[in-house]
Order: sequence, then C-alpha cells, then structure tokens
Amino acid sequence: MSVVESSFNVEDVFRFPQAPGREKDLKIEELLSKLRKLQQVKLVLEEEVKEALSLCSTLRDEDNALTAEILQLQGILSEKEETCRSLQFKLEDLEQESQKMKFENQLQQLIGQHKNFCTLFTPERIPTEIQSAEYATEQLLKAEKQKVEQVENLQEELSNAQSTNMPQDAKTAAW
Repeated sequence: MSVVESSFNVEDVFRFPQAPGREKDLKIEELLSKLRKLQQVKLVLEEEVKEALSLCSTLRDEDNALTAEILQLQGILSEKEETCRSLQFKLEDLEQESQKMKFENQLQQLIGQHKNFCTLFTPERIPTEIQSAEYATEQLLKAEKQKVEQVENLQEELSNAQSTNMPQDAKTAAW
C-alpha cells in the first residue's frame, strides 16, 4: 500500500476534540486507542518504506543491468564498425587489384600486337614484301589485260551480231 493509497491521515490522530471540559478528561482508553492507531500507521508507513526501498533497489538493479547492456552493445557496435572499415579497405584493395589486372591484360595485348607488327615490318622482310607486292601487281595487270581483251571480244561480237541482225530486222519491218 502506498502513501497515496492510505486513507489514514496522521493529522486526524493529533486532532483532539475541542470540548472545553473533555480536553482534560482524556481517558486512558482513548489514549491507548490513539496509540494503537499510531502504531498501525507506523507499521503501514514502515511497510510502504520497505516497498519503496525494494522498488528503489529493483530499479537500481535494472538500471545497472541496462547500463551493462548498453556498454556491451557499444562494444559490439565498435567491433562491427571496425569490421566494416576493415571490409571497406579490403574492397578498395580488391577493386584496385582488379583495375591493375585489367591494365596488365591490356598492356600484354598491346605488347603482343606490337610484337606482331615488329615481325611483319622488319628490314629483313622488306625485300620479300616488295617481291610479293610486285608479283601481286603483275598478276593483277595480267588479269586486267585478260578482262580488257574479253571486253573487246564481246564488243566485237556484239557489233557483228548487230550488223547481221540489222538486215533481218529490215526484212521483218518491210513485211
């Protein structure tokens, strides 16, 4: 029972009836009755104090437990943040390594292409390349000459065919 719930008022105990003749004649029974009431009030108040102290102790224990939990959670948070930072550094390192590998691959490809160009265009190969180009030119000129001759032959045949077809066309036109 809390102090607020108590319907007993200490002031009621000390309030004596104000009758002029009775004030002096308080009987022992009334005093004992009031004493018992005060003892009951004392017991109620002591019980309420015990409850308040118990509640205070419980709240203090809960506060200590919550404080310990907060410290534990802060420690876990710090560990997680450190792990996160470490993972971010690893990620950055891996990204840099990936970029480095891509660059190295591109460089290797360029070096390979350069080597191919170097083998194709060496001074030792120039006479062979010139000879090959001259041969290709000769072959193309021969092929062109053949095609020109074929075109001339076809034009001659076409001219002959037109001149022989002309009289027939003239005969068919006259009919």
